[in-house]
Amino acid sequence: MLTVHTEDHRLHHGKAELIDGILQPCFEMPSRIDMILARVKAVALGPIASPTEFGMSPLARVHGARYLQFLEHAWSQWSALGRAHDALPLVWPVRDLRTDREPEHIDGKMGYFSMDAGVPITAGTWAAVRASANVALTGAQRLQAGDRAVFALCRPPGHHAAADYMGGYCYLNNAAIAVRWLMDGGAARVAVLDVDYHHGNGSQSIFYRDPAVLVASIHGDPRAEYPYFSGYADERGEGPGLGLNHNYPLPRATAWSTGYAQALQDACLRIQAFSPDAVVVSLGVDTFEHDPISAFKLVNADYLRIGEAIGRLARPTLFVMEGGYAVDDIGVNAVNVLQGFESV
Repeated sequence: MLTVHTEDHRLHHGKAELIDGILQPCFEMPSRIDMILARVKAVALGPIASPTEFGMSPLARVHGARYLQFLEHAWSQWSALGRAHDALPLVWPVRDLRTDREPEHIDGKMGYFSMDAGVPITAGTWAAVRASANVALTGAQRLQAGDRAVFALCRPPGHHAAADYMGGYCYLNNAAIAVRWLMDGGAARVAVLDVDYHHGNGSQSIFYRDPAVLVASIHGDPRAEYPYFSGYADERGEGPGLGLNHNYPLPRATAWSTGYAQALQDACLRIQAFSPDAVVVSLGVDTFEHDPISAFKLVNADYLRIGEAIGRLARPTLFVMEGGYAVDDIGVNAVNVLQGFESV
C-alpha cells in the first residue's frame, strides 16, 4: 500500500491548547506522524511518496472563500499586533449574538471561524494544512489511477473542520476534500467511514444534505464526550441526504466485544448496501485503551479487525489519518488497520 507523506506537517506545531482550564502542551504534535511513519517503514508496508500540489480549487470545493482567506492571513494579522505567541480564539458568537457579520479584528475573526480553543494558529499553520490537504488529494488521485488502497498520512487532521470553521486540531477537512475530488473525477457515490473516537462533526456538516455521500461515524457518546453538540444517533441527514448519515455513539469504556464490533458491522453493512465507488476512512486510533484524551478500550489486535472489516467491503479505499494521541502505540495501531485491510 502506498503511503503519502510530507515533512511540511512540521510547520504546524502549536505550543499550547486549553485543557481543564489551563494552557497545556498540545496533544496533537509532530511526533505522532514520526511514530506512524517509522512503523510503515518497519513493516515494509509499501512505497512512500510525496504529495502533488493541487492549488486552491479543490479546497474551495469544500470550504468557503472567506474561511480560506482567514486561514491564509490569520497569522500575519495576529503577528502584526506584536504578538509572538500562538493565535487562539477567545470569544464565540453563540446563541443570540450576531453571526451575519465577520469582524475586522483578528480576535473577532478567530472566534467567528472556530468552534473551540483547540486550534492554535502559528506562523506555519497555513502551509502545513495546505500540505495536509495535498496529501489526501494525492491519495485520491492514486485511487482514480487504479490503486486498491492508499494511506494519506495527514497532519494536521481534518474531520472536525466544517465548511467555514475550524476546531479540534482541524483546519481543512482532508477527508471531505478527497471525497469531492473523487466525485469531480467521476465517482457517483462515495462513503465516509469515521472511526475516530470523537465525532467527525465537520464531515457530517459538509455532507448532511448530499444524496451521493454516505457518512458513518463510530464515536464516544456526545452526551459525555467532545464535541458534545454533534454525533447523536438521531442525526440522519437532511433533505436529499436524509437517511445517509449514520452515527454510532457508544458509551465510555466500550471495548471490541461490548459494542464496537457490532457498530462497525452495522456501519459496513450500510456502506455495502450504498454500493459506493470508493470509501474514504477517517482513520483515528484514539479509540485505543491508553489514549490520554479518550475512553474506549480497544487493544492493538482490534485494529487488525477494523482493517479486515473495511477490506471486506472490497472498494477502492483511501485512509486519511485523523486522531490518536497515545504516541507510543499510534504507529502500531494505525498500521495494524492497514495490514488488516491488506490481509483480506
